[in-house]
This record gives sequence, structure tokens and C-alpha cells, in this order.
Amino acid sequence: MAPRPLQHCDLLLTGGTVVTVDDARTVHSTGAVAVTGSRIVAVGTPQELAGWRADTVIDCAGKVVLPGFVDGHNHLYQALARGLGEGMSIVPWLCEFMWPYSIAMTPQAALAAARLGAVEALRAGTTTIVDNHYAPSDLATTLAVADVIEAAGLRGVVARGVLGVRTDIAARRGQPQSLFRYSAADELLMTREAIQHRPRGSKVEIWPAPLNLTYVDQDLVRGCVELAREYDTKWHTHCCESSKDPEGYLDSYGVRPVQWLAKEGLLDQRATLAHGIWLDDEEVEQVGAAGAGVAHNPSSNAYLASGTIRLRELRNHGAAVSLGSDGPSCGHRQDLFEAMKLAVYAQRLSTLDPTSARAEDALELATREGARYAGIDAGVLEPGRLADIIVVDLDQPHLQPVHRAVSSLVYTARGSDVEMTIVGGQIVYRDGQCLLVDEEAAAQHAAHHAERLISRAGMHGLLTPWTH
Repeated sequence: MAPRPLQHCDLLLTGGTVVTVDDARTVHSTGAVAVTGSRIVAVGTPQELAGWRADTVIDCAGKVVLPGFVDGHNHLYQALARGLGEGMSIVPWLCEFMWPYSIAMTPQAALAAARLGAVEALRAGTTTIVDNHYAPSDLATTLAVADVIEAAGLRGVVARGVLGVRTDIAARRGQPQSLFRYSAADELLMTREAIQHRPRGSKVEIWPAPLNLTYVDQDLVRGCVELAREYDTKWHTHCCESSKDPEGYLDSYGVRPVQWLAKEGLLDQRATLAHGIWLDDEEVEQVGAAGAGVAHNPSSNAYLASGTIRLRELRNHGAAVSLGSDGPSCGHRQDLFEAMKLAVYAQRLSTLDPTSARAEDALELATREGARYAGIDAGVLEPGRLADIIVVDLDQPHLQPVHRAVSSLVYTARGSDVEMTIVGGQIVYRDGQCLLVDEEAAAQHAAHHAERLISRAGMHGLLTPWTH
């Protein structure tokens, strides 16, 4: 038999454990992945890929190669206030901390925060990020944030936060008038223009994002959904994060938030709902039947004592559940390894059932389900998929011995164990250094703006070294 002709690829990762998260959930204890351009062209054992020759060959022995992570809900602009707002539930946290911070945010500070957050995300193996940006949300800043995210090497979305006029619910919740800067017409116009600049298929897209189903006017929510349908994008919103959200909505409108979306024909596969904690049985079924997405944010949910989602039921009904880090001021770390671990633990604590979630479930949320949620052709290592790949070093004391790669990734690995991040076939982080961003300058720039922002927002009272 004649030998197979040699095949050429740009990049060959070989010798590591390859966790594909494909339909068969294949794990190659010693595997290889070949990449040409922005796509994966072959996956298998080193013997199966012996006929491939590459411009760049990377030895991954002692490491795990897996799909890059998708962060389904974040607020990168929050990176300048990490560690503040301690010991509050969601409404006080917003009213006493996040709203003053957001109002004081300048375009320059927002860009500094986004750049720092992007660096942290890449270092921890995130390759796609859904950044719910709303401070400030003018057209120029929205587009500039998208530019910063892309320039760092990430794939993703800027979900432009839409508020419109202050509704009665917003007023009752204590939201300051100064948050509501634009009319509904202006909100939709700016979002439309932003989408036109960065339509579907851009490396960093723009989505409409009515900030919260509870307090954004229903007609404006409807306008955002219609805009998403017109431009074939997804849309994003906070949904039932607080236990009081459904009750307040029911009092004002006579219906629960997700039930209203379903009743009005606005709930479909384009919807990506951040949190989705306080859903009743009917709403869980409605979200699943629509094929909508839910971003599960276990770290911020625990930090604010908000609760946890009904993970098994949502997935069983067909919802696309992603993991989110939910901003450096609430989730605190852009580390989906931490989110995977907390997601499993939260389910087991809430159900008192150790089988309610497993390591495999968490890894699926961070990869293939996150990609389904974000609408990208990634999250799986198989030929034809986008080459969004990370390499994790397991040859360290806190990870040894490695009996099951998936368990090690979810329960013992952390973002700092990522050795390489590849987005669209391009190595953007390697051996402790982002290759497209000056990390030291990004950190210094962020610190410069953080000091002035805290002063401008009048939040020095939150800087107490020890709280009681």
C-alpha cells in the first residue's frame, strides 16, 4: 500500500491529553490537533496525524489541550473597582456601589478597564467573552470597547446596555435618574448604528441588551428583540437575578418576566438571559422550549447571596446554559475554572444530591454549551471548527497525580495553569505573556483611572481596610 501523502498545516499541538468535548466526548490520552488558518483540520492520536507537517509544532506532553472557554456574561468596565461592595445583596450593592461607580465612569476609564479585563480573561483560558457594557454606553465608547477586546485577541460580543427612561419599577428600586441618559428612540438608534459597524460574523459583534427585564420598559425590550431579529444577532439581558424580580414584575404588569416574553413571542433562540435564578416551572419549560440561553454566574450569585439556577431542569428542557464570570467587581476573577467548580458545588448544595452535577457537566457549560449560547462555531475540538484552543499545564504539584483529566481541570486547575491561549488559530497568550497587549502598561493605566474614578464617585467609604 502506498504511503499517504504528507499534509500541511500551520500549527500542530501534539503529545498532550486532548479533551475534545465532541459529540462522543472523546478524550485522547495522548493526542494531537492540527490547525490551518482559523480552523481545526484534524484531531486524533499522534499516530493518526503522523502524516501532517506543520510550520509550528508544539510539544504538549504533560498538558491538556481543550476548547477555549466562553464567558457568557461579564462587565469588563467593572475591573477598576475589584474588591469593593463587600457584604451586600444585589439591590444595595447596585444602589450604594455599582450605580455611583457606573455614573462616574468615563470613556477613557471604561477602555482601561476593558483592556485589563481582556488580559486577565486570556491568561485564564477564555477565548470568547460576552461583555454587557453599559457605562458609558454612547456609540463611540461602545465601539471602542469592542475594538479593545478584539485588539487583545479575544473573540466575543459587546452587548450594549439599554436603559431608556426610568420606569416606575426602576424608581422604586432606588435607581438614580442620572443612569437613564437616553430616550428609547435614541437607545435603539445608537444600538442599530453599533450593530451596523460590527454586524453578525464580526470577531467582536454588537448585540442589543435591554439591561434588565424587570425595569426596562416593555416596549423598549420589544424594540431590542426586533432589532436583533432584523440584524440576525442575539440579544442579552439580566433576568430574575433577585428573588424580588418576578414578584415586582408581577405586581406591575400582572405577569412574570419570562412568561411575558413567551406570551409576546419574544422568547426564542436569540435570547441570552443572564442569571435566570428565580424561574418557576413554567418559565423553565418556556426557556428550554424556545432554545434560549442562560448565563450561569455561580461566583457572583454566591457573593451576593442571590441563589442558584435550576441547572439540570434547564438543560433537560433544551436551554443553552453558559458559564459567566459576571464582572471583576462581583465575580471578582475572570476565571472559568473557578466558575466550573462553583457551578458543581452550588448544585450539590442546593439539591443535597451529589449526582445533580458532575465535572463533565461543568466542562460542557464552559465550552460547547457556551459556544451554542454565543452562536459561534467553536467549543469543540473537531475538524472544521474554529481553532479556539487552550493548553493547560498539569505538571504541577497541586494537580498531581492526574487520574482523570476532566476532574483535574474542573476541581484542581485554575486560570494561572493555562499555558497557551489560541483564538482563531492565532496564539495570543503563551508562557505567561499576552502577545498582543502590553500587560504592564494595561495594569498601570487601569490603576491610574481607578484611583480617580473612586474619588469622582465619592466611594472612599468603601475603602475601609477592615469592615465589621
